[in-house]
Amino acid sequence: MALEQKLSLKLTQRLVMTPSLQQAIKLLQMTRTELEGVITQEMTENPTLEEARLETPEEPPAPEEREKEQKEDELDHEESLENIDLDEFFGDYMEGSGYASIREYREAPPLENTLSREPDLYDHLLWQLHMTDVPARKRELAELIIGNLDPQGFLVADLEEIRALDDAPPEAEGVTNGDAWCPYSIEEVEEALALVQSLDPPGVGYPTLRESLIAQLDAADALSEVDELARLMLVEHWDLFLKRQYPVVAKKLGVPLHDLEPAVERIKQLETRPGRAFNTERAHYIEPDVYVRRVGDEWVIQINDDGMPRLRVSRSYRKMLATMRRENRQAEAQQFIKDKIRSAVWLIKSIDQRQRTIYKVANSIVHQQQEFLEHGIDRLRPMVLRDVAEDIGMHESTVSRVVSNKYIHTPRGVLPMKYFFHSGIDREYGEEISSLTVKRKIQQMIDNEDPKRPLSDSELMRMLNREGIQIARRTVAKYRDELNIPSSTDRKQIF
Repeated sequence: MALEQKLSLKLTQRLVMTPSLQQAIKLLQMTRTELEGVITQEMTENPTLEEARLETPEEPPAPEEREKEQKEDELDHEESLENIDLDEFFGDYMEGSGYASIREYREAPPLENTLSREPDLYDHLLWQLHMTDVPARKRELAELIIGNLDPQGFLVADLEEIRALDDAPPEAEGVTNGDAWCPYSIEEVEEALALVQSLDPPGVGYPTLRESLIAQLDAADALSEVDELARLMLVEHWDLFLKRQYPVVAKKLGVPLHDLEPAVERIKQLETRPGRAFNTERAHYIEPDVYVRRVGDEWVIQINDDGMPRLRVSRSYRKMLATMRRENRQAEAQQFIKDKIRSAVWLIKSIDQRQRTIYKVANSIVHQQQEFLEHGIDRLRPMVLRDVAEDIGMHESTVSRVVSNKYIHTPRGVLPMKYFFHSGIDREYGEEISSLTVKRKIQQMIDNEDPKRPLSDSELMRMLNREGIQIARRTVAKYRDELNIPSSTDRKQIF
């Protein structure tokens, strides 16, 4: 069979991800903070993009005044600078009220005393270590140990691993045997570890919670009877204590059960995470993307544009490009300005499309969840992404990008948009009930239970079934775990 080459035309349809479409999808799933960063970067890199200032409208100037303004704009800047006394100008600039004179003495802390970040547990321990009078070799080993503590203050490496960290060269400072470097011994590691464990806060530097709690009790100047009983319980009956088998612990210790209660309360007062006080994580403040307000009998939706600049393409560059085209010169400059203007237009259109899409999704959510906005979580109806996608005529993936990392301000509080999307549970009568409503019912049942006879998951299931909610015991256990509620065994109060 002979092969031959030929040309043919074929008409097909395919989806092409244009740069503008890619940019629109990327902006759609960004948070407000990320979008502000993109806009700031684009305004820095693109000279044709500028912020549109809100100015009060004025009457157009007369033709004579317009010609006068144009002549003033055409003045040579070099001639204008000749009429300015630069020495006097910069003298006023330096001596103005906004800036201190170079001869003015201002008392201020030195630059090295300015904190760039808050000290964490690692910094706090190193500061104490450097304030102690210990040999250099022991200090270096203690620094290795501090570096192997987690943010909660627990040791995450054993003694052999710390000992194996010795990679010092022969010329390093420390104990030497001839010309050879002496590696750390287990005794040296134990001494350095004891030094770290003696630092503040109490209980830091231990590998287990049990040892940390015992160390916190031992940190007291004098142990009381309650402290001694608590320490004995931690040392000898830790497993029974974790299982809350207090009657067995009291029997083994030979004390009445009611005398064990103060010791248990003393242990509860100890810090389970010694490094918690030095946590440097800061609270993240949420700025909603959408506001929902009740005006009369209607719900009004408003996109939050506070702090977002209104963008436009620079008129100066558009005039410059038109002038270059008329004079047919500077082809490279024309192409540069043309590309930058096209990029600016794409960004402006993508941002506008993003705001419109967010508004459509928010409007659909408000329309379908009016009962929740008016009456609370008991009226929250089950809803999935497909419900909103079909309502606004968009794909589910688009709705998913819109609700990702977006927040909506409602009379019921500031909520993530994903809050409204959840599964439903069948009921014997009426419509499906929201899983969030079921969680609320479980929380209320547990809050009202008898602490000495807490409700089990099976009892919670039967109580919900009596209300017509068809739910399985494993689903109750799942919701209870999501609410961070311990099991009935752990909730039971012995005393």
